Amino acid sequence: MASTTFSGPVKAGPIKETTGTTVGTNVKNTGFVLMAQSVVIDIIGATAADQVVATIPAGSQIVDVILNVVVANTDTGTATVAVGTSGSGTAFLPATSVKSTGTTRGTLTNSAATDVGTSDIQVLADFTAQNGNGSAGSATVTVLYIQSNDL
Repeated sequence: MASTTFSGPVKAGPIKETTGTTVGTNVKNTGFVLMAQSVVIDIIGATAADQVVATIPAGSQIVDVILNVVVANTDTGTATVAVGTSGSGTAFLPATSVKSTGTTRGTLTNSAATDVGTSDIQVLADFTAQNGNGSAGSATVTVLYIQSNDL
């Protein structure tokens, strides 16, 4: 299937400007479209740091970060994934076990984690394997964000 690429932000809704102030009288109802970037990360074998998950545009609001472990890691020791930035490796998700399948949502607890600011940021995933001997594992990290929703 083909896809279309264009510069955003994308807004949707039929009433762009407010012409009334009460319910039902043409109150502005446009909103930004929720965007997503996903990548399958390496969770097999040795530790893999700074895997680029997404590049989020300046002025965006990060809404959620989701780690989905599809195939559990088989390291004989602990195995975790943390998601953050180069400045804070756990800004979006603390070290989370990938030893079983399941979905974990991010911990966006402060504005520094959700407001991208004036420069694009890279969201990074760090896989840490205690023994580096796992031969199986598969995980996806998804970043949900609203483009140009500068907080």
